[in-house]
Amino acid sequence: MSVLSLTLAIILAVAAAHKLAERARLTQATAALLRLDPALAMPATMTAAAIEFAAALALLFPASRPAGALLAALLWVGYGAALFAARRRGDGGIDCGCDFGARRSGIGRFTITRAFVLAAAALALCVSPAGGGGIDVQSIFAALAFVALLFAAGEIANLPSTSRSAAR
Repeated sequence: MSVLSLTLAIILAVAAAHKLAERARLTQATAALLRLDPALAMPATMTAAAIEFAAALALLFPASRPAGALLAALLWVGYGAALFAARRRGDGGIDCGCDFGARRSGIGRFTITRAFVLAAAALALCVSPAGGGGIDVQSIFAALAFVALLFAAGEIANLPSTSRSAAR
């Protein structure tokens, strides 16, 4: 199994678990992001979690990997488009639910770019050869390292600007 497919599967599984663990916050985020009625936001959030989990599972098996990668790519393009549209219409200050904690800075360029980069990675996986089905220890650790780097990059992107620092 490729490190890329394992990395994307972990990201998708964590995203699905995040939606289940923080249902109330992420339902509010979905409602604000998509301008949905809260009664419709909960099913939309849970549907996204189910799709993420299905794509994660599909990425683990060679036969279903292309379908899982395509599903993941479509999902991330949808997220990126929704984030871009919200920021463009002036809703960039909302909590999009994209991170583990609510961000005061709202929807930044990093958040939008991350969604499209993940979609591009999934598309690259979609067109690559299926490869073997075995999971080796090195692939697991490499995938976990990439996931940790992605989360760290998100934290760094959300640090306060040094130009607004009190130390300056």
